Amino acid sequence: MSDAVPALADGAPEGAFKARHALLKRLADVVSLPASRINAFERAVTGDLLVEMLRLAAPEERRRVAARLAPLAELPNSLARLLLRDEPMIAGLLIEQCASLTDADLIACARDTGTEHRFLMASRRGLTEVVTETLIGFGEPGVIEAVLRNPTARLSQAAVEMAVAASRSRPELNGALLKRPELRPSGAYVMFWWCDGEDRRTILQRFAVSREVMQEVADGVFPMAAAENWQDPVSRKALQFIERRQRNRAAIEKSPFASLEDAVQSAGQQGLSRETAAEIAYLAGIKPLTGAKIMGDPGGEPTAILCKATGLGKDDLRALWRSMRRPETTAEGAPDETWTRVQTTFDMLAVDRAQTVLRYWNWSLSSAMTPALIRAIRMGEEDAIDEYSTPERAAMMALAQDFGR
Repeated sequence: MSDAVPALADGAPEGAFKARHALLKRLADVVSLPASRINAFERAVTGDLLVEMLRLAAPEERRRVAARLAPLAELPNSLARLLLRDEPMIAGLLIEQCASLTDADLIACARDTGTEHRFLMASRRGLTEVVTETLIGFGEPGVIEAVLRNPTARLSQAAVEMAVAASRSRPELNGALLKRPELRPSGAYVMFWWCDGEDRRTILQRFAVSREVMQEVADGVFPMAAAENWQDPVSRKALQFIERRQRNRAAIEKSPFASLEDAVQSAGQQGLSRETAAEIAYLAGIKPLTGAKIMGDPGGEPTAILCKATGLGKDDLRALWRSMRRPETTAEGAPDETWTRVQTTFDMLAVDRAQTVLRYWNWSLSSAMTPALIRAIRMGEEDAIDEYSTPERAAMMALAQDFGR
């Protein structure tokens, strides 16, 4: 008589194989033994046998084994691979509970499975930068939001930038993204353009930083640059960002207006033409492209930032608002909600902080506008975003919608 175990009969009732149930449980117990009772090779061989059994086991049997193995500090790799690719209710036991899973295990699971697995993974405790970057890279809004709301997850700057880009078309991501400690002003200033009024207020309160420290350390450098006649473009660009003066004094000599106030009041009386808008931008020390983006914004807060940063008063803000044919009251005579928010923005910001925001916009929306970037914006080449510098990435995201019109 042969000692070989006979093949199992096809079509037998699922609960009929008591031996299979017992063997699965005992092999799982062996894999769970401490290192003092079983060496790594014995654990690996037992795990391989268990894998072969689980391939043919019923879902409930696989679920019981997964529940038994999830708390282990050491899990055979073959078992982890199999169970992590199982149905979400089974894989989820390991994803949520198994501390022995490596970043490689999680990344492979994310790539080889579907959205449900990635959504479960997004809430796992202690996710590292490489894992969150992989999860966010799939571009699934539910997964991205779950990662952002996971307080124990760590995000790389690449992951933050991907989330910022995704938030442009998924406003539900804005709130969670703005609470992340990894978000930097560069990302927040770009998000500003597509955030609602409440989120814009959060951005200005948290990220509109002062340049006082930079101004102190660079104080002695301005005379050096002036003595060199500002010939070095590298230091000149940086010092333009740091300096306290916002308005472009040289533009006054070429302008048909006597001052920035004169240009704004003229626009308020006659309406904002393309030429006047360009003059206001030049006199304010920004490029016309930046000025067009600011004055064309439907929310209006950028206009308040422009006025505050350049030292304009509330009367000038009102004149600029009227020049754009924006309402100050509703049809019923009540204060217009948007206009009220714009005035609040003007009041809440200090001049120095408003200048930081304005100069960053000008830096990112104009100086980075190379032909390659414009082509990328028009073609929507977001896959090539890593080829660009921080201001170029900011320009790509902030202007993509405008160029798509």
